[in-house]
Amino acid sequence: MIIIHVMGGLGNQLYQYALYEKFKFLGKEVKLDLFAYKGAQGEEKEWRSFELEWLDGVAYEICTEDERRLFLDNSMKFIDRVRRKLIGRREKTVKEDADYMPEIFSMDNVYLYGFWNCEKYYIDIIPKLQEKIKFPPSTNPRNRHTMQAMRQENAISIHIRRDDYLTVADGKRYMGICTEAYYNCAIDYISERVENPIFYIFSDDTAYAKRIYNKNNMCVVDWNTGKDSLYDMELMRCCKHNICANSTFSMWGARLNTNPKKIMIRPLHHDNYETTDTETMHQNWPGWILIDAMGVVC
Repeated sequence: MIIIHVMGGLGNQLYQYALYEKFKFLGKEVKLDLFAYKGAQGEEKEWRSFELEWLDGVAYEICTEDERRLFLDNSMKFIDRVRRKLIGRREKTVKEDADYMPEIFSMDNVYLYGFWNCEKYYIDIIPKLQEKIKFPPSTNPRNRHTMQAMRQENAISIHIRRDDYLTVADGKRYMGICTEAYYNCAIDYISERVENPIFYIFSDDTAYAKRIYNKNNMCVVDWNTGKDSLYDMELMRCCKHNICANSTFSMWGARLNTNPKKIMIRPLHHDNYETTDTETMHQNWPGWILIDAMGVVC
């Protein structure tokens, strides 16, 4: 059995679910561990909600507490030592420590702990993921009208994540935000290749977005908040092309986009400490356009 630890927000949860689907595709027995969100007694744990359950079409098996303990329980209580002696303990826990770890697909009896957000893991099952991952119908007519407009336009999504990357200590230190040079280059790249582009801007800082992106062919989407924020991902999915932040949320919006000629743009590096060289990034993110913080297409 393979157990995948689930953590983070919707974007990261989708990566962990995608890894689950990849193992199923390979014929492996696999389950998700949701302990980070609800403990053994059902109490809330993670500061983020388990948003994966808000989506339609997403099905998965959840590991039991006993199955989880086979990998993680280090208790020296007599009853637990007897249980491990009788039932056996699983082989090991594997923590993500590289951008791409293909060796996990040859493993059995492991507990996988990480985000697993490399495109290369899932490139062969993306059509399956696009088919399975569906959004519940929105009750806000603005979403329906916007999707209808996007189908008639060369709609481009732009995602700008600022709030927690600027105000939360770890976010500012570790993640940082994409530069204006990055976004200007991405907009120019699209504008040179797409006729009459219409840009839809998604951001957690709508005041900033409205101040900076105020041209006639730009619209700031500011009506999906709280639990309805997932509809921003659905709107990104409906666009013809996508400009992503260093955020798994918008990368999934681009990945779920079914336009066969789509242009997907992402920052060369996801965070301030990433040092993966450009050639490796191209290998790990096939089909994506990479732009660095200086606004250079790599």
